[in-house]
Amino acid sequence: MIKSFLIITSFSILLFSSEQILLVVADDFNSSTATMECFEDDKLVCSDIKVNLGKNGLGWGVGTKNIPHNKNEPIKHEGDKRAPAGVFKLTNIFGYAKRSEYSLPYLYTSKELICVDDSNSNFYNQIIQAQGNEKSFEFMRREDEQYRVGIVVQHNKEAIPQRGSCIFIHVQKGENQGTAGCTSMKYENIKEIASWLDREKNPLLIQIPKKYASEVLKLYPKLHASQLLQK
Repeated sequence: MIKSFLIITSFSILLFSSEQILLVVADDFNSSTATMECFEDDKLVCSDIKVNLGKNGLGWGVGTKNIPHNKNEPIKHEGDKRAPAGVFKLTNIFGYAKRSEYSLPYLYTSKELICVDDSNSNFYNQIIQAQGNEKSFEFMRREDEQYRVGIVVQHNKEAIPQRGSCIFIHVQKGENQGTAGCTSMKYENIKEIASWLDREKNPLLIQIPKKYASEVLKLYPKLHASQLLQK
């Protein structure tokens, strides 16, 4: 009886555990702009946030949950300038400030911090301290403000070669300016979202073209209040 009770209790906690979701919906796979809504459980906490996607739109990425989709659609690859479509964990906040009070683990972007995008490296798709022998990487400390505050998107966790690396949510370069594969927005918006995210609430990014709205609602019925997922 005790064992059965524990199993039922554990299932209930899993089913009804608190969850934060950033929902990004684009018109189609070739759209370089989209709109974001934020949810905590089934409650809409922000809406109508304009974001930029990859310059070439979206491509199916490697995330935490599979959204059933057509096999002939774009797939995210290294250097394709497409942002990943799918469901992804949000794992860290990073930024230029040395200290923070964010709930998610924080990465201070020193001049030595890099993200490796060389598929042949043992550190592919990892943020590390530069060792001096990396062949291809991105500095996390930029001369501009785009990484002043950012959020790490856990895409391609297993570092499958050529499937894409260093995916972030960060400050936009400018309005309607596509990225190399990330999602970007105004500084004011990302600052508020980063402060809101809570590691205890399993924050996720769900990023899709509009045609997959019904599939997302099947997987996440708590998003029933979303205007972006309505037909």
